[in-house]
Amino acid sequence: MGAQKRINCGVIVVAAGRGERAGSHPDGPKQYRRIAGRPVISHTLEAFVKWDPACRIVAVIHRDDRDLFDTALDHLEGGRDRILAVTGGRTRQQSVLAGLEALSSLDVDHVLIQDAVRPFVDTVLLDRIAATLASGECAVLPAVAVADTLKRSDSAGHVLETVPRTGLFAAQTPQAFHFATIRDAHRRAAEDGRDDFTDDAAIAEWAGVPVRLVEGSAANVKLTLQKDLIMADERLSAPLPDVRTGNGYDVHQLEPGDGVTLCGVFIPHDQRLKGHSDADVALHALTDALLATCGAGDIGDHFPPSDPQWKGAASRIFIEHAAKIVRARGGTIMNADVSLIAEAPKIGPHRDEMRRRLSEFLGIALERCSVKATTNETIGFVGRREGIAAIATATVVYRGQPS
Repeated sequence: MGAQKRINCGVIVVAAGRGERAGSHPDGPKQYRRIAGRPVISHTLEAFVKWDPACRIVAVIHRDDRDLFDTALDHLEGGRDRILAVTGGRTRQQSVLAGLEALSSLDVDHVLIQDAVRPFVDTVLLDRIAATLASGECAVLPAVAVADTLKRSDSAGHVLETVPRTGLFAAQTPQAFHFATIRDAHRRAAEDGRDDFTDDAAIAEWAGVPVRLVEGSAANVKLTLQKDLIMADERLSAPLPDVRTGNGYDVHQLEPGDGVTLCGVFIPHDQRLKGHSDADVALHALTDALLATCGAGDIGDHFPPSDPQWKGAASRIFIEHAAKIVRARGGTIMNADVSLIAEAPKIGPHRDEMRRRLSEFLGIALERCSVKATTNETIGFVGRREGIAAIATATVVYRGQPS
């Protein structure tokens, strides 16, 4: 449970239905159909397992579904020991009562009653419900305001009237209650032979219990039809782009000389950059940025300045090596951006050539290469023309989904 006040609660997940509207399927009823490789009910159970490590969960299942339910539990990462399975009844109302009776011996103060086929319930919604219960409400109903225009029709399918939608809401689950209050209301309904309630909030209303509305979640949909299951599978299975951004920074001291090399372009100048290699501060920063996208260390790990073989080496060796590492790990370089900070020489006349070199070194389109320059307004070591600094950013997309 999040930062909300903790409540002593149990959870009932209603999963005894046959789900005829979703059609027949080898996996069984819709609560056991697979979305993203796992049964729907396992997604639903896991939401509560992760939300509150202290809550006890009762799953109400059909008498014929024990093997299917056990398989669904195999997909949980943890919390299986907190889940009790009981057999449901002929109607949803009877199944909920069976769950409430099972919770009676577990000493809970509140209960959340959830449809097994609402796998997208989230922590934010659960925390909102729990906070409302903690404030003293006996019954809490998450709901979303009706947005569509509503029509009432006759038996032949002709519109009789437009129904005002003001004050109308679509009910969701989990519906939450003071435990003894809803259990006793269910018992009374069963004794009176009332089995026509469509949800637990309706039973609370019948019993005279005030029901408090709280904001529901548009994502918390109920999977009813085959198309709902297909959309849910697509929603959970759609690969997330594994986009990574690396940042690099480098600085080299200036000393008397005949020119500097930046982004692989030699620019005549009355100073040169001091370094073990050609001291191309731009390519050094970009090398670090590329290596950062796959956790491959920095330029010093691959090309130690203490190694004499790199003395005076062209820095294109370093940047091409970094690009090779990125590609070997499944990366596609999408963009390279270099910002040079220098009082002199002027970068503008050489910017296009620098971009062409970056495109060549990295094997990407010219439009994906950016070179910018600014001065340091005569402030600091750059302003005193003692050195040149570079900041580089690389964007890389890797194969597979982020872990």
